[in-house]
Amino acid sequence: METTHIKIFSETPIIINRLRSLLEEQNIGSLVKNQFESGRLAGFGAPMNAVDLFILNSDLEKASIIVDDFKKEISS
Repeated sequence: METTHIKIFSETPIIINRLRSLLEEQNIGSLVKNQFESGRLAGFGAPMNAVDLFILNSDLEKASIIVDDFKKEISS
């Protein structure tokens, strides 16, 4: 079975960590790609919100509800 990861959110590390924990509470695994930290370690910069959160394509329907609720929470 092919596993395809899709990006569902990009933000700062603190915001991504919070969303990741909400997904983990619902048994949805995720991967974080931190462009900012990678750039810093390599000696060049990247925007602070260059942290991407990926999930399996098969979890998209379940995760979409959590992500939508989270977006409402952080925008209020």
